[in-house]
Amino acid sequence: MAFKNEYLAKVYDKVCARNPGETEFLQAVEEVLESLEPVVEKDKSYETNGIIDRIVEPERFIQFRVSWVDDNGNVQVNRGFRCQFNSAIGPYKGGLRLHPSVCASVIKFLGFEQIFKNSLTGLPMGGGKGGSDFDPKGKSDGEVMRFCQSFMTELSKHIGADTDVPAGDIGTGAREIGYMFGQYKRLRNEFTGVLTGKGLSYGGSLARTEATGYGVCYFTEEMMKCMKNESFEGKTVVISGSGNVAIYATQKATELGGKVVALSDSNGYVYDKNGINLDVVKQIKEVERGRIKEYCDRVEGAEYHEGCSGIWTIPCDIALPCATQNELDGDAAATLIKNGVIAVAEGANMPSTPDAIEKFLEAGVMFGPAKAANAGGVATSGLEMSQNSERLSWTFEEVDAKLKDIMVNIFHNSYNASKDYDHEGNLVVGANIAGFLKVADAMKWQGVSY
Repeated sequence: MAFKNEYLAKVYDKVCARNPGETEFLQAVEEVLESLEPVVEKDKSYETNGIIDRIVEPERFIQFRVSWVDDNGNVQVNRGFRCQFNSAIGPYKGGLRLHPSVCASVIKFLGFEQIFKNSLTGLPMGGGKGGSDFDPKGKSDGEVMRFCQSFMTELSKHIGADTDVPAGDIGTGAREIGYMFGQYKRLRNEFTGVLTGKGLSYGGSLARTEATGYGVCYFTEEMMKCMKNESFEGKTVVISGSGNVAIYATQKATELGGKVVALSDSNGYVYDKNGINLDVVKQIKEVERGRIKEYCDRVEGAEYHEGCSGIWTIPCDIALPCATQNELDGDAAATLIKNGVIAVAEGANMPSTPDAIEKFLEAGVMFGPAKAANAGGVATSGLEMSQNSERLSWTFEEVDAKLKDIMVNIFHNSYNASKDYDHEGNLVVGANIAGFLKVADAMKWQGVSY
């Protein structure tokens, strides 16, 4: 795109030159910088202090080899990454993604987004992200353990409870976090809250499993109530994905009065006109680690369709993309709009393409961007850090209440910022600005050498 602001154009051109071919990262940077144009125009100190120049460059990017032995005795080699993007407001915080698609571009895009998402929570957490191109699907527990131990052997040199606190993400659940935590403890000879998403028996937080899915629904409910006097009550909901985020978004949307009729995985999607039976989904995905198509073998009347993108052809009032980046494109957005969607909120990281977002905003669809709508996971990770520091454990109800308050505040901070900068109702602009202002102010106070 052509930036109106000369300073932002210069910074973006430099980012493109330094990071050729990193499409996910460049997409994320472009979207944020576009939103910041009214901020930079209003206050020239962001240019004189080089805030934008600095905020688009990671403070540290670590890449390393991960060697491990499979069950057949063969040596396997993967790449490990940790992007420590910005620590202006607190220790680096962000998940570890284990998926074949993981590369430098994906990790940098996720780390960059995490800066603003963490800022929006109001908690003292900087932005970071990490992971590996290792695929835990189809691996035995022993293989996953050996990979995680090798991965953490190197990562442990760069993280700590007051330096960098990783968490789970795609492919990194309770099993993987447990193996990584055990290896960290073994290597460092200390029991600290260096990872979040831990098991309840060794420092984890109640409601962490549910947090991202619950959070996206709390955000969506507040967005609909304040912007259009609407709610989940009586609405048809389509949710992509069938992992942790999608499962608990389904649960909370149902509790709030909605009817979730579709879920998906990387192969295809299921449609159940009577409403998804979540107990069946949990058995398949959480217990058996199976595929979503198995749902149709157990629930009469349910339909399975190959090709996960087809899920957006199902008419719905509310769409919650909770699978992966760029899963919802302009054509899918046009179909959703034609079929009467009134609200879209992102449970995954950057699941909507720029073309899709533009279409939603032009059509007046309420749109909750990922860095605001899916911040519930990292918010509860921050609450887990607090409990670890206090050597206390809060009840599920206490954590859930704090989570809801955080998500409601994120909506209002984003909405208010959109009004303050003459883009009322555009929560993409509002969330980017609200998240940026806090980090930028901290960077200015800490000096250019930072």
